[in-house]
Amino acid sequence: MLVSFTVNGEPRTLDLDPRVTLLDALREHLALTGTKKGCDHGQCGACTVLVDGRRINACLTLAVMHEGDGVTTIEGVAPGPDELHPLQAAFLTHDAFQCGYCTPGQICSALGMLAEYADGRPSIVADDLTAEPQLTDAEIRERMSGNLCRCSAYPNILAAIRQVAGP
Repeated sequence: MLVSFTVNGEPRTLDLDPRVTLLDALREHLALTGTKKGCDHGQCGACTVLVDGRRINACLTLAVMHEGDGVTTIEGVAPGPDELHPLQAAFLTHDAFQCGYCTPGQICSALGMLAEYADGRPSIVADDLTAEPQLTDAEIRERMSGNLCRCSAYPNILAAIRQVAGP
């Protein structure tokens, strides 16, 4: 099947078997290997990308389901070729990675999470679902809980997100 979508701001059309996941389309057909294949079961978050601004596990969705969508991978996060997104810079500042395998998914997930928070969406740890959410450390941890780091750099990841999110 032909599938057309925008990847990192660039229109792309691929002729794919309808069983190809979005993750495999990105990695194998578009050579965007920043998005990692971790568990391939949606349990680790290494494959997290943004689809129309919302974070998803690319291993759990078929590419053909995203006809006309806008997909952002880690390669498309930075505003330009010679500059980093503020969250990428914060990850460097806070040494929020060790092996780095989870880092692309962590960054994409954090960007989606910060957008969810800005939209006023509560999380499960919110005491009052009708109140405006507060971005506490517990709130960030809960919202990022779908992204695992096998090196346990969680305090540094939290510090990087906190730097970008503000007080």
